[in-house]
Amino acid sequence: MDDATQDPTRMAEVPLTGGARITIERRGHVVLIGINRPDRDNRFDPDAYYGLAKAYYDFDNDPSLRVAVVFGHGRSLSRGVDVDAFNALTSTGQHLELTDGMADPFFKSAHLSKPLVFVAHGDTWNMGHELFLTADIRVASQDVEFGQDETTHARFPGGGGTIRFPREVGWASAMRYILTGDHWGADQAERMGMVQFVESDREAAIAKGIEVAEKVAACAPLGIKTSLESAHLAIDESEAAAFAKLDEQYGALYRTDDFAEGRRAEAEGRPPVYSGR
Repeated sequence: MDDATQDPTRMAEVPLTGGARITIERRGHVVLIGINRPDRDNRFDPDAYYGLAKAYYDFDNDPSLRVAVVFGHGRSLSRGVDVDAFNALTSTGQHLELTDGMADPFFKSAHLSKPLVFVAHGDTWNMGHELFLTADIRVASQDVEFGQDETTHARFPGGGGTIRFPREVGWASAMRYILTGDHWGADQAERMGMVQFVESDREAAIAKGIEVAEKVAACAPLGIKTSLESAHLAIDESEAAAFAKLDEQYGALYRTDDFAEGRRAEAEGRPPVYSGR
């Protein structure tokens, strides 16, 4: 029986080439997802958008992967939308439509069941910033420049920036940048609480993102999944709904192989090796 038959959801690697809009590199239980349009400052055209949507779906449905780290090839994470490329699409009467095997990168209707770590470096503007805000853990390099300046171009943050940004940093802090179009840096982002780690440069920031991802990947996958599910339920629906499920979720984890492995590892004085079962 070949590998594809044994594990049909296994996420395939996509090496760094000129034609790959999104690159995929597997590192054990961690996968690195790279935005690869450095000649366009990693602006998203439809192909890059679809590529990221497919990468997210494949990651979430691959049982061998536990955490994803998203970053940009070249100087920037992303300057946002490639307006010319999207205009070329809409001028034909077509629209972006996700199909089976893709997950909405903005999580407008459903979240991934696994954690995303995002690394921001260089220009991280508009759609790039909105994607950054979807992350569960965020790392920035000291040279990052954030921007949510669509209002200066007769647009608005249509990828969730008007929702997530105020929720993350507070109303006035978010509106200070959304309504003026001013940009801000790593130190301001850290003070506002939207980034958890600031590193000296792009390479150090990516290394920190991988380090954090590996630490998360060493934890019990079902415990991680349940923690995300509970937190999203509290934010997206209500705290009451989240509280109502706590006992059921806790009891389910007690019956897993991983819970038993955690107890054995503690008794034997060794790190646990979790299987996700």
